[in-house]
Amino acid sequence: MLDPLLQIVAPHHCYNCQKIVHVLCNNCKYDIISEPFLGCIGCRGPAAETNVCKTCQAWWNKAWCVGERSDVLRDLIDAYKFGRSQAVGKALAGLLDETLPVLPTQTIVTAIPTIASHVRLRGYDHAGIIAHEFARRRHLAYRKLLRRRENHRQLGASRNQRIKQAETAFYCKEKLAPSIPYLLIDDVLTTGATLMHGARVLGEAGAEEVWAGIIARQPLDA
Repeated sequence: MLDPLLQIVAPHHCYNCQKIVHVLCNNCKYDIISEPFLGCIGCRGPAAETNVCKTCQAWWNKAWCVGERSDVLRDLIDAYKFGRSQAVGKALAGLLDETLPVLPTQTIVTAIPTIASHVRLRGYDHAGIIAHEFARRRHLAYRKLLRRRENHRQLGASRNQRIKQAETAFYCKEKLAPSIPYLLIDDVLTTGATLMHGARVLGEAGAEEVWAGIIARQPLDA
């Protein structure tokens, strides 16, 4: 109810072209989704349509990524994570919706849980909102399956620190049905450690089909 009222009183500008429409106009949205991230999301090497190469020992069977974390996609993510702009979350979910193919109706959507201290600071679980909105658009079930054990801060951490932190970061309290595909969503993939161990926990809980949906892959030079 509040968002439509705010849109009238203080309408959004497109983060790219500055048109007064929404946080992302249709033309700028097309510019992003027309150049999806291609290749293995783990190592960036050549990969088939699943975006998973034969070399990486990934815990996900298929993966999709909207694009590189650069230009307007970077600005959108930064505004969402650090600028407390929840409206951007729906736009990011829309980009993911445009990127992923049709999924089985029994697919369960879940997300990498945000660190509790970040939730308190920003007021929301950013990956959870994207996943929930994506599930709503696709008429799929959304469930919060992963829980965090510790609240490690990843921003500024080295690659080795991120990998070490992710190894024991998550747990799943329930047994998962092996016949159902699970789509694990996260906003940014940097080293891949967080997504890898989140998917591993789902697999160890019983999931045989774990798929990954990522908004952006961090550039190599960033």
